[in-house]
Amino acid sequence: MSIPTPRLLSIKETPAHPDFSAIYSSLGIAETTVTSIRNAIAAIKKQPFDFIVCEFMYRYGSDYAGCTISNLDVVLTSLQKYSPRARVIALIDKTEQQYIARLTEHFPLHAALVYPVSREAMQKALS
Repeated sequence: MSIPTPRLLSIKETPAHPDFSAIYSSLGIAETTVTSIRNAIAAIKKQPFDFIVCEFMYRYGSDYAGCTISNLDVVLTSLQKYSPRARVIALIDKTEQQYIARLTEHFPLHAALVYPVSREAMQKALS
């Protein structure tokens, strides 16, 4: 029996998201890339992922209901149903690092990596 190939969903919402495709490939991880949370949720509903790599963007009260913390709330909620074993690696701007604790009060993260994210830090988070 063969071991299934690990799957990674890379949610690249901004140009700041680094391209770690070569690292994923060298570790034998199959990458799927999407450019929006909506497309990420659609992908998660189609198949489970082992890793999710995404950018954390804090919501500074921009949501009319005031009930979301970040851009990741909806996708992290979807993971609980469709891909509960996925390990989430959040990429964070230094200026928003202080807000990640608010997110982790509600959703577990495997790793939170602050920009600029080194290749070594990503490899460590994936192993």
